[in-house]
Amino acid sequence: QVQLVESGGGLVQAGGSLRLSCAAAGNIFRINAMTWYRQAPGKQRELVATITSGGSTNYADSVRGRFTISRDNAKNTVCLQMNSLKPEDAAVYYCYAHIRSILGSRDYWGEGTLVTVSS
Repeated sequence: QVQLVESGGGLVQAGGSLRLSCAAAGNIFRINAMTWYRQAPGKQRELVATITSGGSTNYADSVRGRFTISRDNAKNTVCLQMNSLKPEDAAVYYCYAHIRSILGSRDYWGEGTLVTVSS
C-alpha cells in the first residue's frame, strides 16, 4: 500500500510561520513532481507549490516569496515552509504526487492538514 501522510498544520497568528511535511510511504519505485494544494471553505482546490524530482519549483502568485517548497528524494518527503502567513492562507492543505510503485503508476493524495491563521 502506498500513502501520503501530511503533518504540521495548526493555528498561527497572521505574520507567523508553519512548516508542513508530507511523507510518502510504501513500496515506491519513483515519485515525479510533488505538489501542495489547498482548499478553503467554499472555494475550489488550488495549487500552492510544486517541485519536480530534479528540484525545480513553481509557486502560486499568492504565495511566491513567502512559501518555500523542498523535498528529500531519499526519504520521499516534501515540505512546505510557510512564512508571513495571512488570514487568506487558511485552508486544508493537501499533498499530491504521482507515484510509481509495486502497485503501478497512479495519483495519490494525502488526507489533508488544517492551517488556521488568526488575524
